[in-house]
Amino acid sequence: MPGPLHRLKIIDLSRVLAGPYCTMILGDMGAEVIKIESIEIGDETRGWGPPFLEGESAYYLCANRNKQGITLNLKTPQGLEILKKLVSDADVVVQNFKPGTLDRLGFGYEEMKKVNEGIILASISGFGTTGPYSHLPGYDYIIQAMSGLMSITGEKDGQPAKVGVAIADVLTGLFTCIGILGAIQHRNRTGEGQEIDISLFDSQLAALVNVASNFLCSGIIPERLGNAHPNIVPYQVFAAKDGEFILAVGNDRQYQKLAILLEDEVLLSDQYKKNSGRLQKKDELEKIITGKLKTKSRAEWKVLLDEAGIPNGPINNVMEALDSEQAIAREMVVKIKHPTISNLKLVGSPLKFSKSPVKIDRHPPLHSEHTDEILFKLGYSKYEIVKMKQDHII
Repeated sequence: MPGPLHRLKIIDLSRVLAGPYCTMILGDMGAEVIKIESIEIGDETRGWGPPFLEGESAYYLCANRNKQGITLNLKTPQGLEILKKLVSDADVVVQNFKPGTLDRLGFGYEEMKKVNEGIILASISGFGTTGPYSHLPGYDYIIQAMSGLMSITGEKDGQPAKVGVAIADVLTGLFTCIGILGAIQHRNRTGEGQEIDISLFDSQLAALVNVASNFLCSGIIPERLGNAHPNIVPYQVFAAKDGEFILAVGNDRQYQKLAILLEDEVLLSDQYKKNSGRLQKKDELEKIITGKLKTKSRAEWKVLLDEAGIPNGPINNVMEALDSEQAIAREMVVKIKHPTISNLKLVGSPLKFSKSPVKIDRHPPLHSEHTDEILFKLGYSKYEIVKMKQDHII
């Protein structure tokens, strides 16, 4: 069964993470994705390691499956002409050059429309195409700082901290994917293509969700709370007899179950029945719960809390998470064939379709792996391809 985006053609001019992550998701859903890289080093993440597997960086491998790879020198007229041919029958172009770069190359959105009137151009940048910061480069780390995310991440008395993955890039990739699907639906109704302007800064601001809303509604600047929650109690790390785990009591009903399980009259008193009351006496409540939880092991509490229907969980390391029975059952680690790597494992797709399941048909392409094949399909002869290689066009 073909994927839900079967017959959709994507030209991927992006590098690093946000753009490639977006196009990988589209490829997982069945779209044809052609990744265009520079003829020198290609996607910068090819060199971001260790670790490397047979010369391929783990970073590059994480976001580039289900794509074909071609190299082009877009600063040459012939390289640009090849790009135009690829775009002529494509549905979407994804790019993350600095704003204005495609226009300077002579192939911005207005020029693309002359080649393909229905083309959708998804442009990713650090700060978008408007505003006083639009000319600045945008790296995930900088965005985490400037968006306010780092100001609310980390221990209360410690340094501001970044999230352990490039979360602004990941979120931007997801928002770009959503935007593309919306633009496709618009084109299905009207026949019109359009340009989508997506920035890391906007994406991370949007992802502040309740924290941003708390400020907009109260005027109080949110602070770092470590592992505590600004709106819910108890919702944090607690220590059992043999180590730490997460307790996430999301509503008053769950709290009542916890108070009964811990068999403490104070916890059952009226002052703690509502979350608003628990927030006002957060420190006192935490001390009581901490004392109770230290009487048993994490495994013992896991059984008791699960039976009571109280959300909780171990603090896994990455190995434990990927090796867990749940991850295995959900096929979240997949093995794929690769021309140089004998046992390549990648994180699977979280998208589970009942009628058009995700498939991984292509390994992350080697640098320039499909250049000849794609150019043959565009009508170039073997002699022309050899000549273009000699002239550093491909």
